[in-house]
Amino acid sequence: MKIILETDRLFLREMSMDDFDALYKVLADAEIMQHYPYTFDEKRVRDWIERNMNRYVKDGFGLWAVCLKDTGEMIGDCGLTLQNIEGEMLPEIGYHIRRDKQHNGYAKEAAKGVLEWAKENTDYPAFYSYCKYTNLPSIKTAEAIGMKFDREYPDEANGITHVSVIKI
Repeated sequence: MKIILETDRLFLREMSMDDFDALYKVLADAEIMQHYPYTFDEKRVRDWIERNMNRYVKDGFGLWAVCLKDTGEMIGDCGLTLQNIEGEMLPEIGYHIRRDKQHNGYAKEAAKGVLEWAKENTDYPAFYSYCKYTNLPSIKTAEAIGMKFDREYPDEANGITHVSVIKI
C-alpha cells in the first residue's frame, strides 16, 4: 500500500482491485453520481480502478483512495488526472466521497492535499476542476480550495460543463 499524502484526518493511497467494494458504494450510488453521465455498474468500477492503476505507472498520479486515518476505511477517491477539457488535456483535481461521509469537509480536505501535492510534484502552471454545471457541491469544493470560475461550455456528456481553475 503506497501512501501518497496525508492530511489531518485522511490519507490518500494508490487504489487496487481490493478497493472494489468500497469504491462501488461510491460510484454505483445514483444520488452521488446524479451529475455524472451515468451511474457505475460493476464493470465500470473495475475499469475505473484499472485505469487509475495504469495512470500511476504512466503519469505518476491518478485518482487515489481517500481513507480515514483513524480506521483506514476507504470513503472515496480524489486525485490528479489529465482530462479533456474543451479539447485540451489539462490537469484536473477530481473527487467522489461516499454519501454517508459527505458534509464533513472530507472532499475539501482531500482536494486541498492533492493540490499541495500537485504543486510540489508537477510542473503544471494551473490546475482545474470540471463538472456538470448543476453540480453545486463539486463547484463549492473547488472554490473552497481556492479555485475560481474559468468558463462554461456545451458538451455532449454534461450538456454544459463548468470549469474552475487555480493558477500557480
